[in-house]
Amino acid sequence: MLAHDHSTCIHSALDQAERLCIERGARFTPLRRKVLELIWAGHESIKAYDLLDSLKDFDPSAKPTTVYRRLAFLLEQELIHRVETLNAFIGCRQPHILHDLLVLICEKCHAIEERSAPGVSRAVAQELESAHFWPQAQTLEILGLCQNCR
Repeated sequence: MLAHDHSTCIHSALDQAERLCIERGARFTPLRRKVLELIWAGHESIKAYDLLDSLKDFDPSAKPTTVYRRLAFLLEQELIHRVETLNAFIGCRQPHILHDLLVLICEKCHAIEERSAPGVSRAVAQELESAHFWPQAQTLEILGLCQNCR
């Protein structure tokens, strides 16, 4: 992943989350905002307990349930994604659009790229239909090496 001023990504994600929560009638509290900001702090996934450690500066009384409740809200609002392979979370780049997800995970530098892959989604949907299987959620996670680590 190329180096860039990541503060733009964070600012944009937080602004968009605030707008979407207002539209949806959901409360985007300062603590929810802070957890989302911490998730967006890099292009890598972050685990719940790492969020808890980072959150201690903002809220010294934070407990695991503090983080898990905020993560549940952010997932419900589709502002983040859970990366099952890593048991971690990433910010959603398109929270305003319902989309299937292709997650590319670099095994070396741990960078994660979220991609919308309609062709892949269509192929998977056809296979699921032929199997008479109705998914509740669909995320395809692929482990490998990013362009920089190759």
